[in-house]
Amino acid sequence: MWRDKTVSVIFPTYNEKDSIRAAIEDFFASDLVDEVVVVNNNAVPGTDDEVAATRARLIHEPRQGYGYAIRRGLEEATGDILVISEPDGTFSGHDVMKLLAYSDDLPVVFGTRTAREFVWEGANMGFFLKWGNYAAGKLMEFLFNTTFLSDVGCTMRLLHRHVYEALRDQFTVGGSAFGPHLMLLVILNGYPFVEIPVNYRRRVGASSVTGNKWRAFLLGCEMVAMILRYRIASWCGRLPRTSPPETKATRPASDS
Repeated sequence: MWRDKTVSVIFPTYNEKDSIRAAIEDFFASDLVDEVVVVNNNAVPGTDDEVAATRARLIHEPRQGYGYAIRRGLEEATGDILVISEPDGTFSGHDVMKLLAYSDDLPVVFGTRTAREFVWEGANMGFFLKWGNYAAGKLMEFLFNTTFLSDVGCTMRLLHRHVYEALRDQFTVGGSAFGPHLMLLVILNGYPFVEIPVNYRRRVGASSVTGNKWRAFLLGCEMVAMILRYRIASWCGRLPRTSPPETKATRPASDS
């Protein structure tokens, strides 16, 4: 609970059997999280047993893809505030408090893994991934004239429920590029946001995407193409938008 608002954490899982129980307990240990929704996205055998040993709620999503898992988790979560993260050991439940603190003033908070002081030894944030995410973030920031952006691939982020409910009918991406897709929808619909540094630790096990440089490169290309496509489409008036409610921020996050 945060200032009389319930907090839900969404964990998509595919290859996190060896880390998911510890991740769930870590986020509950913050004493701010009311529920953890784990979305089994055709996960490796034994994952359900690990989740069953915790207080988390388990959901199965048959459609393969990170985006489909996140979308299902958001749909199933009941909290007033929705936190998206991953149960692979890279993110810390301690950072939930940081996201929530900024959520008092803004309806969307994005995490960034590019601050050197918050990247732990052994974390998969080498030169290629760091500067690839940074470049894509700067491209998005420049083309849409937003506030500071440095990491389009960071899973850890927060949405107030009213933002999710306004955007959910605009979700079209089911794969690994859902992260920047969500960011673009937030920008295009004029919701104010801020990006803050979060801890990024060594992953338990191997990632099916960033663990392979070729796949990571292709995903980066997909993200850049999406940013360019959305900018052009918005200029042509081909993207739906909502009317965001009044917030403490008086200026929109975009001039689009």
